[in-house]
Amino acid sequence: MAFYRYLFVTVLVSISTTVFTQSHRVVRVSDPAVSNANEVSIAINPTDPRNLIVVSRARSSANGGRSTSFDYVSEDEGITWRTRRVINPVRRTQGDDSVAFSADGVAHHAFIAFRGLRDVRPEAPANGIFVTSSSDRGASWTDSVAVVDHRNTVMPFEDKPYVVVDRIKNSRHKGNVYIAWTRFDVYGSHDPGDQSHIFFSHSSDAGKTFRAPVRISDVPGDAVDSDGTVEGAMPAVGVNGDVYVVWAGPSGLVFDRSRDGGWTFGDDKVIMATPGGWDIDIAGLSRHNGMPVTRVDYSGGPNHGSVYVNWIDERHGDPDVFIMASRDAGETWTGAVRVNTDAVGNKVEQMFTWLAIDPVDGSVNVIFYDRDGLKGTLTRVLLARSVDGGRTFVNHAIALPAFSSNEEIFFGDYSGIDAFGGLVAPVFMHFVDSIETAVSVALFKFEPNTQIPLTP
Repeated sequence: MAFYRYLFVTVLVSISTTVFTQSHRVVRVSDPAVSNANEVSIAINPTDPRNLIVVSRARSSANGGRSTSFDYVSEDEGITWRTRRVINPVRRTQGDDSVAFSADGVAHHAFIAFRGLRDVRPEAPANGIFVTSSSDRGASWTDSVAVVDHRNTVMPFEDKPYVVVDRIKNSRHKGNVYIAWTRFDVYGSHDPGDQSHIFFSHSSDAGKTFRAPVRISDVPGDAVDSDGTVEGAMPAVGVNGDVYVVWAGPSGLVFDRSRDGGWTFGDDKVIMATPGGWDIDIAGLSRHNGMPVTRVDYSGGPNHGSVYVNWIDERHGDPDVFIMASRDAGETWTGAVRVNTDAVGNKVEQMFTWLAIDPVDGSVNVIFYDRDGLKGTLTRVLLARSVDGGRTFVNHAIALPAFSSNEEIFFGDYSGIDAFGGLVAPVFMHFVDSIETAVSVALFKFEPNTQIPLTP
């Protein structure tokens, strides 16, 4: 157990607990003073892979006990971390964090912030999506920039934004910051007249300003925040600079594409049925989703340009992790490849998947939670890796002791992972006792294009 002190907006003490195995190490990311950290995202700096940034939501006494957003920064490939609470100009509950680097090493952290909905101050309603950026490896961050900001109302409600950046060398839109999310007419409403839609915005000035949001979903969903809702929109950038967005809804997984840097989009295309829907009941968790994650292979390998979508559904009678690929920019898609390797239909639950494609070797890396061979709500975390374009996978157990879940404690909606040059870094929340969660990262180094982990 290592202790270290640093000055980072405020002076904090961070504890980094490391578990060593032959093939990887597990490091606690969230400071013990950060309560119930969850909903994590990670990005590796392409200009210097020693620099990693994780973001999450967590409760903070400095924010009146509400959930707020945190940045965690490492300068040594994830071995040690420093923590910073994201300050919002208006005191609000914050969450749904995501982070992405540009090609020149600028980090962009997106999150929602709301007050008056599921909050303790209904007299001052407000909600919106905000982005803060860092050009110095996470040492300092800009003031939050509004993508959309409803100053005097919580309706419509903006939810689950995800941010990416065009890093394509020859793209005419290189440097554009893209963000997609769900807009609820009225969050959680069962009124058939209230709907959900997928919205999109972009910035062409490195996150300093964002264009007016546009609706890109052709068919709306309901506003319940369940299987009938359109949700989980995640943009990705193709090797030619096209923008892809995939989301989940009552029809299954839906694909849309922009050929002009996010100004306009084409017709929606359903690319995969999702039996059981995306809102999946899991024992010991208050909620769980199987929403899609979309990534592209930028490597010079044989699967260059492949678009991958990773999700969970119940087509075999229990939640399994799947991946599909398009080798022609979304025109056609492979069938669903099952990522987890337990027996088909054995009623074992897999949960909270996320996807990263190594831009150097093209490996396909998937994190998910697994209960195969465990009793009750005991849960482990696995890394699945493919070096043949997502056609076959090897599962690597992450050296975190299995933990029990508590459905009274919010566990979040997603995990995270990134990969670069053989460094694979899954980040995940986990219970440390019956009422407290933390965020940790597993640090793998693989021989490129192989399943061989190098000794850390």
